[in-house]
Amino acid sequence: MATKFLHLHQSKNERFDRSSRSMKSSERKSQAEKKTITQVSRPERGRWTARGEKEPAKRVLFGNEMKKVDENYYKTQKLLLTKADHKAMHEKAEKRAEEERRFAKEATAHSPEFVVEVRPHIVWEKMNVKLSCIIQGAPIPQVKWYKDGVLIQPAAVPGKYTIENKIGLQTLGISRCSPEDSGEYCALATNALGEASSYATVIVNKYKDSDSGGESIMLEPTHIEPDIDIVDGFETSFGKEGGSLALICTFSSTLTRCRGEFCWLRDGILLKESKWVKIESSDKSTKLTLTHIHKEDEGLYTMCLLTQTGYKEHSGYVFVRDAPAAEPGAAGSPLDVECRDVNKDYVFITWKPPSADGGSPVIGYFIDRCEVGSGKWIQCNDVPEKLCKFPIVGLSENQIYQFRVRALNSAGISRPSRPSEPVTTIDPTAADRIIKIQLDEGKIVITKDELESDIRIPLPPTNIRVTEIGQTYTALCWNEPCPRGREPLMYYVEKSIAGRDSWQRVNLEVPVSCPRFAVFDIVKGILYCFRVRGVNKYGISEPSQPSKAITLGQTLAAPSPPHDIVPIRNTKTSVIVLWKEPEDENELIGFYVYACEVGTNNWEICNNKPVNSESFSVHGLTRGKRYVFRVKSVNPAGISDYSIESTPIVVNNPIFLPSAPYGLTQLNCGMSEMVIGWKEPKFPIGADILGYFLDYRDAVDAEWHEVNIKPIKTRIYKVQNLTKGCFYEFRAFAMNWAGVGQPSEASDQFKCEEWTMPQPGPPFDVIFTEVRRSSLLLQWQPPLYTGKGPVTGYFVEMCETESEKWIALNEEPILNTHMRISHLEEGKTYIFRVLALNSARTGVPSLPSDPVLTETRPGTTEIDIGVDEDGNIFLAFQSLEVTDCSKFVWSKDYQEIATPERVQTETKEETSKLILIDPSEEDLGTYSVVVTGTDGVSSSHTLTEEELQRLKELSHQKRNPLINVKSDWAAELLEKGTVRLWVQVESLSPAAQLQFIINEKEVSSTPAHKINFDKANGIIEMIIQNFSEEDQGSYTAQLQDGKAKGQFTLVLIDEKFQDILSQCNFQKREWKRKQGPYFEKYLRWEVTEECDLLLTCKMTNTKTQTSVKWYKDGKQITDAAYDPQTGISSLSISQVTKKDEGIYNVVVADERGQDSSDLELLNQAFDDILKEICRIGGTSASELKLQCTAEGIKLYSLMKYNLEYMKKTWYFNEKSLESQERRRIGSDNQRVWLQIFNPTEADKGKYTLELFDSKQTHKRVLKLSDQVFDEAIAEYQRLKQAEIAEKNRAKVVKGLPDVVNIMEDKTLCLTCTISGDPIPEVFWLKNDREIVSGEHYQVTVEKTTVTFNIQQVTTQDSGRYSVFVRNKYGSETANVTVGVYKHGDESREE
Repeated sequence: MATKFLHLHQSKNERFDRSSRSMKSSERKSQAEKKTITQVSRPERGRWTARGEKEPAKRVLFGNEMKKVDENYYKTQKLLLTKADHKAMHEKAEKRAEEERRFAKEATAHSPEFVVEVRPHIVWEKMNVKLSCIIQGAPIPQVKWYKDGVLIQPAAVPGKYTIENKIGLQTLGISRCSPEDSGEYCALATNALGEASSYATVIVNKYKDSDSGGESIMLEPTHIEPDIDIVDGFETSFGKEGGSLALICTFSSTLTRCRGEFCWLRDGILLKESKWVKIESSDKSTKLTLTHIHKEDEGLYTMCLLTQTGYKEHSGYVFVRDAPAAEPGAAGSPLDVECRDVNKDYVFITWKPPSADGGSPVIGYFIDRCEVGSGKWIQCNDVPEKLCKFPIVGLSENQIYQFRVRALNSAGISRPSRPSEPVTTIDPTAADRIIKIQLDEGKIVITKDELESDIRIPLPPTNIRVTEIGQTYTALCWNEPCPRGREPLMYYVEKSIAGRDSWQRVNLEVPVSCPRFAVFDIVKGILYCFRVRGVNKYGISEPSQPSKAITLGQTLAAPSPPHDIVPIRNTKTSVIVLWKEPEDENELIGFYVYACEVGTNNWEICNNKPVNSESFSVHGLTRGKRYVFRVKSVNPAGISDYSIESTPIVVNNPIFLPSAPYGLTQLNCGMSEMVIGWKEPKFPIGADILGYFLDYRDAVDAEWHEVNIKPIKTRIYKVQNLTKGCFYEFRAFAMNWAGVGQPSEASDQFKCEEWTMPQPGPPFDVIFTEVRRSSLLLQWQPPLYTGKGPVTGYFVEMCETESEKWIALNEEPILNTHMRISHLEEGKTYIFRVLALNSARTGVPSLPSDPVLTETRPGTTEIDIGVDEDGNIFLAFQSLEVTDCSKFVWSKDYQEIATPERVQTETKEETSKLILIDPSEEDLGTYSVVVTGTDGVSSSHTLTEEELQRLKELSHQKRNPLINVKSDWAAELLEKGTVRLWVQVESLSPAAQLQFIINEKEVSSTPAHKINFDKANGIIEMIIQNFSEEDQGSYTAQLQDGKAKGQFTLVLIDEKFQDILSQCNFQKREWKRKQGPYFEKYLRWEVTEECDLLLTCKMTNTKTQTSVKWYKDGKQITDAAYDPQTGISSLSISQVTKKDEGIYNVVVADERGQDSSDLELLNQAFDDILKEICRIGGTSASELKLQCTAEGIKLYSLMKYNLEYMKKTWYFNEKSLESQERRRIGSDNQRVWLQIFNPTEADKGKYTLELFDSKQTHKRVLKLSDQVFDEAIAEYQRLKQAEIAEKNRAKVVKGLPDVVNIMEDKTLCLTCTISGDPIPEVFWLKNDREIVSGEHYQVTVEKTTVTFNIQQVTTQDSGRYSVFVRNKYGSETANVTVGVYKHGDESREE
């Protein structure tokens, strides 16, 4: 039993160690992939004429001539390139690339899916059941279990549920089922891309007449079919390279669709049928066949069976031995050939070296390639490559290749490795250069080449670096130019010795079309630098920056060998070999183990596939034989030397017989019986003793007799049927799984005589624990014989081993069967004994304890008390001395815990934890722990009331933790109207979980509503692409990080939502309008210093075809100005009036789109303009001026523009004036005045004009003093007289036209009106000569009407006629021209 247990335990450890090492190896591979590179080439360049025709090269230039030509060429090229605006194109390309990378990442991920769903189960009450399923998804899904819709939390019901995840296999274990466990169970798998669920029903049956209750079904036990079990499985197997091997497992019953499903794994990785692996099954068995064994097939194979109650598995290791060498003495075949960094014409190959070198070291490796389908293998390298990695260049694009490797030593070439997986040589960045945009009408496909504009000559490549240095090559890698142009791009690779400026092209024969290349023709020990040029059909780019200087002398060296090789027994045919890996080795692939039977010198390879752990189980050994082992390290440079041999070990089971018991003593005696006690064996420490055998003999008889046939479990036994009065000796044997050990020494002679003494018998089993440098704890068992009365106490005595004097340690008896002894002297050795006391007196002392040295041993630890993450109060103890058979024994007050239901014990490796369930005052006391299987490791701790209260408070905090928020919900607007909702909490662990709920409905991340969860920084954000009315509501983030929880809600409704929505729509419109011409500065107004209203706006992103139109209230305005150079358009309005109030609009448009800007000059906005005009007008008002008129005196102020909107107030001697008959107030567009009619002396004084522009008052003052007033009165009188004269002067008021045409023989009548007082005299003149009234000319004056008639006009009457009026005040003349035409002529019209 113990052997089987140890074997299974080692197998599981080996499996997990290999899985762990496999993960590390994968990480190393991933890092190696990042370092792989490919190669490129560029075509030759020619010279180009000024007309664009290619001119053939006339001669070859060398040295300084070539350098000068190159310098001139690159200077010209640089001047041409700088004319292009690369910044915008670079940003577009980067943006497209970022979107493409995001799309690629999303394309590789997929939502969870159930490979194997949860099965229904029917079980009996008090049975255990396991629900199992297999789930796949990327990223790895988080799985939660539910019962009847309620989340299952194992911590809430300790010991009831167990949830595990083992290599994608999810299990829910339910212990001791009851009818209440019946129900519907659900496994819910969730990741960022979605969720999936699987349901199954569990029915817990109860037996008939059971009282357990519940809603489960009552069935007879015979109705339940037995579960499927594995009855026979494969053992550790050995195969040979090139052969075949079958692994078979047999089941207890038939596999059906509903009962029993299996899978096969190798080193924890699921196996599927392929060319090399065949999986078959029948009703009661399954078989895995390796059709053609390779070294890659070596490993731990596991058959996992899913049953109704969970899963069962069987494992076994498969070893693969080398096939016969292709040539005698040749090395074994390499293995694990992998293709990395696959590009258009480049592949980087890695492999692992063989374990067998054939007796001579491996010199190097040859790599072969084969186009799939051709069947022809072509050797890729002429010089053997020593490192286990090599770049393959010069491949054909879009071809499928396989590769294999052969090892070379002095004896010849090995067998080829297994071919690699087929790979296709394509451009890995081709997909990155394609951008797909999903629209409602379909997809739009855009390539980065379309964004490259008209770039012809590419920019230089960047970031050239050396990624690998081999024995014969240097692998280079660089970034392609950005922008690179639309034309196909090739590369020229150049090298130069470090420190020189002489560059030589290295890819003259091999074209390079991808940013990878390997340089082979370099000399070892010389430092080189490398650079690259891009080339297309238009020309050659400038060179990149040189790489760092490197040399071939810096290649990786073979590793150092491991050390500290230690073999340990495992089973009767296997040994576990342990070692320590060499220090400062970073690229270890694994280890090879070699075994040799002592005395044969025949070293055999134990594993042909490098093992990644620092231990390995070597199987197939012969039991009882002595073996030694050694180990080699493996890295890409090869295999190390052998390690130092281990010490020899005999192959056998690792179990030893126990030593003999000791300390036999008599504990009680009757008339024919005795009670004998003894102490357990000292070796092996912590041995699993199965029982004891006891022998006795009479003192006069030398023959031993058996007391018991069956082993005794305890160390006390009553020996019966003895002879009264005789003396007897006893001896004891201990038994474990290895057998019965040696007998103890014979005890003292004990007389068989009934004990009747009044004092008690001896206590027994005196032991010590918690040994420290000055104290220890002594414990014992009470005497079996109590004497005359019950035991009332104990006395403890101590004795130094160098003395025979016993010293009493207590003056008063103690009631407990333990005592803490303090104040001991450090470094001394003591023994102790105990005496029992009853009413009679002290009894005989116990057998002395074993000697104990008072010291605190290195590594001694104490009990730690605290609260775990689940809020449980615990006492924990850790011991580094535990063994596989050690146990942690807990006790309270040094007694077995009386209420085990109040505690729970958890032991993991070297740590044991005692958890207090619902602790209270009942749990106060001293808790102690003893670790069996060790040399007395123990400790104790006293739990006080104050400490318990503190722990309970801390427990409450741990059970109900809250996640703290750093920054509450906030909404941000991104470009194109995208909205970002985010909240930040404290930093979370990688296991933190998020549930995002919108309007009480849980959602997952989608392209339209993308959820990002930065656990390290505690940032939760949702990016909403098209924010609309549908997004109104509440947003809740529910977090759980272990026990800590938090819920944070953002409510977006009503005004808050509308505000964000309006801003979002504005951002969308802004982005859309900026695709064409748009307003950099919207329409605005200002008032100039001349009081003109100026409306201006500024446009950008315009073209020659861009039009700008102005509108007012929907009607176009044509007098606006527009300057295409500055993009500024303006409209000037002079003398603003109410008619200028309205809505002004400017529209800028071309074929790319249009934008408009509106300006409402209405109501308050127009009032603001008037106020500003008033302010400028009021500021510009001149000082009051004086003007005399015929009516009186006028006081006025001139201003740039005067509006009625401005409040104007006149004051006379500080008294406000109103407009009246004698003083009238008025204004026009440029003036404000005060007219004083018929001024008198009363009008003399101070006049003030106040102009109020709604904000500021502008005052203008004029004082009419004596002199000023007198001069004004005099001027007024003069003007008044002049006005009277002008009024009464003779005037021709109206009537005469300028020209009159009349036909001859007609009568001409001219009439006019005159005025004047007195009535003026009237004279008519013709051509300035007075006319006398007569028959032909007749003049009539009637009051103010004057009539002039010409009878029967003739042509002689033509001429200029004047009427002259005159009186004493003046005269005036009015003229008329008369034209006379004959009959038949048309009248002449002026």
